[in-house]
Amino acid sequence: MSKIGKALKALSWIARKPILLNRVLTDEDSWMGYVEKNFDMPGGLPVLTMDQLDIARSVSLGPMTFLDGGSLPTDMMLLGGLAEKKEGCRYFEIGTWRGESVASVSGRCKDCYTLSLSDEEMRAMGMHENTISSHRHFSEEISNVTHLRGNSRTYDFSSLDQKFDLIFIDGDHHYDTILSDTRNIFRHLVHDESVVVWHDYGFHPDKVRFEVMAAILDGAGPERADLIYHVAHTKSAIYTGRAFDPKPAKFPADPVDYYTFNLQRNPV
Repeated sequence: MSKIGKALKALSWIARKPILLNRVLTDEDSWMGYVEKNFDMPGGLPVLTMDQLDIARSVSLGPMTFLDGGSLPTDMMLLGGLAEKKEGCRYFEIGTWRGESVASVSGRCKDCYTLSLSDEEMRAMGMHENTISSHRHFSEEISNVTHLRGNSRTYDFSSLDQKFDLIFIDGDHHYDTILSDTRNIFRHLVHDESVVVWHDYGFHPDKVRFEVMAAILDGAGPERADLIYHVAHTKSAIYTGRAFDPKPAKFPADPVDYYTFNLQRNPV
C-alpha cells in the first residue's frame, strides 16, 4: 500500500473512531523536553519507597484480573496501604474501568465514589460494546461504592460538596484531561491531609510517561510540584502534602524491595 493509501486509511479509521487521534498526537520526546525546560526534572520525579510512606509490608489484594488497563499489584498495594492508614477513609477515583481498584479498597473505606463516562458517552466516542459492558464489573454491587456518571472534563465536582482522604486519578491519560482532573481535584475535593495518587505516571515502573508527568505538575501548580513523587516499583505518582528525602530518578532503577505473594484463582 502506498504512503498516500496508508494515510487515507488512517484518516478513515480516525473518522470512525476519533479516540484514535490521541495516539497520533502523542510525542514523548517533546514532553520530556517540556518537563526538563519547565521543571528541571529530565529523568522523572524523585522517588519514594513504600517504607517512607509507612505502607504495611503485607496487604491483602483483590480482585485483580491482570487484564489490559488494570493496575499492577504494587499500585494496588499502595492504594490499599494508604486507605488502611486513614480511619474512616473516604475514597474518590476518576476512572472506574472494571472496578478493580475501588473494589479492592472498599473494604478499607467508609465511603467510596468513582466517576466514569456513561455508557452513552462511551458509545459516542466509538468504544466497543465489550469495553462498555466491562465497566463496573467488580464494583457495581458493593454497598459503600457510589458510581458517578460523567466526563471528568465537564463534571461539576463542586456539586459533591465534600472532601476526600484518598483520591486516585486514573481516567484518560492525555495532557489536557489530566491537567483538568488534577486542577479540579485540588480545587474541590482535597483537605489538608488528603493524599492524591495518579496512575500511569509511568508506562511501567522503569519508564516515565512524560506527557502524564507534565500534566500532573502543571495541574498541581508550583506550590505543590516539589511535593510530588514517584513511588518505587509502581506506575504511580503521589502527593501527601509532606516533604520527604527522596532518591533521584534513575532508569533502569535499582530495586529497593522485592515482593513475594501467593495467588488464588477465583472463577467469575
